[in-house]
Amino acid sequence: MGFEHKSVLLMECIEGLHIKPDGIYVDGTLGGGGHSYEIAKRLTGGGKLIGIDQDDAAIEAASLRLKEFEDRVTYIRSNYVHMKEALNQIGIEKVDGILLDLGVSSYQLDTLERGFSYKSDTALDMRMDRRQTRTARNIVNDYPEMELYRIIRDYGEDKFAKNIAKHIVMRRQEKPLETTGELNEAVKAAIPAKIRFQGGHPSKKTFQAIRIELNRELEVLKDALEVMLDLLNPEGRLCIITFHSLEDRIVKTAFRQQENPCTCPPQLPQCVCGKKPSGKSVSRKPILPSQEEMEENSRSKSAKLRVFEKY
Repeated sequence: MGFEHKSVLLMECIEGLHIKPDGIYVDGTLGGGGHSYEIAKRLTGGGKLIGIDQDDAAIEAASLRLKEFEDRVTYIRSNYVHMKEALNQIGIEKVDGILLDLGVSSYQLDTLERGFSYKSDTALDMRMDRRQTRTARNIVNDYPEMELYRIIRDYGEDKFAKNIAKHIVMRRQEKPLETTGELNEAVKAAIPAKIRFQGGHPSKKTFQAIRIELNRELEVLKDALEVMLDLLNPEGRLCIITFHSLEDRIVKTAFRQQENPCTCPPQLPQCVCGKKPSGKSVSRKPILPSQEEMEENSRSKSAKLRVFEKY
């Protein structure tokens, strides 16, 4: 199946990156290559794009999509948290822009056997990197009830988290949950009928929570932010699209700390710690998709873009 993917906040990202034709740019979450295509198109004379993804299918699909730009694109199969080492291996120390489009790609959701989607019945997988052995099945069947409750509450932001965790544990005592369909049934049983018919699919938040936990998405983001900011040249920019309030908070906090790293007590008349700002957020508030984009692409509804420029 083709890597069909509508890139979220596409032109806003391109604008945010402030692309120099001869610059070096990194797409740390290559996916189907939608954002990368627009970056590569703007590069000439010595400009380079490095596409990083831990998903082998993404790299294969993006390299087809970007075939016309193969002279300026390098692909690396890795997690963006290892960006610094990956770039050093190909002799790059600093870059002019980095883009991250977090969360799950449309392709991963649409490739049903990957187990990301609650819309079909398939094995509980959800691995973004198929070299990893642990899958969603391990979390669903092995986590204690309190741990399941914590991740569904925190990462899924589901008000029925306690009941969902309880129902998953009840079901797996009869037999292990093997498929997305079986997980759906457990979630459905935990949510009152009248609520089930309002809003989105009852399993959406639980699936999101398990995916975030399995792929350590929040830890990876936290660990990578400082490294990525450090990789930027002066006036280089970091653009991050988040789809979850916890992700957005991590990015917002990191950008704030870079803008105002002073650790002096507020009562001191002047700064003595000597910590200087390393850059600034390009806009005070996150950039949101237009009404038109939200109508055309439902995935964009919760998207927020933050852009940071290095001094």
